[in-house]
Amino acid sequence: MEKTTMIVRDGIPEDVEQMSSFLRELTASGKRTRPDDEAFVLANYINDPDKICCSVAEDEGVILGFQSLKKAKEGNQWGVEPGWGIIGTHTKPSAARRGVGRALFDMTRKAADEAGLSHIDASIGATNSEGLAYYEAMGFRTYRTLEGTICKRFDV
Repeated sequence: MEKTTMIVRDGIPEDVEQMSSFLRELTASGKRTRPDDEAFVLANYINDPDKICCSVAEDEGVILGFQSLKKAKEGNQWGVEPGWGIIGTHTKPSAARRGVGRALFDMTRKAADEAGLSHIDASIGATNSEGLAYYEAMGFRTYRTLEGTICKRFDV
């Protein structure tokens, strides 16, 4: 088994270039449809005013993945109940199946508990089998479906 020195920590502006780079990989492979440029990453993950946390997993300076958790506000674009958490998980394709997502969720779950959240929503593309399986493995359960999207809920 490959030895890892992976650590999970808060994301910082200096991580944005690497985060954006692998989001572009996800876009190119058809696994992402939202923006992936550095300005988007900075505004929507690192500096989002509704952010509870944005954690990165890194191994020897290489960002392997990140997970964001924000508090749902009235009228949010996902239609999530205000006061719930909204989670997003992104893993570098070459880091798949290395425990990155599980390590990130350990930190996010603690942040959700500290923030007093009762539920977390994960809205996943209906064709994203890897994302659906990941959230199911973390304990999320389907609570609604929208056209092209399956919404899973985690009870904190």
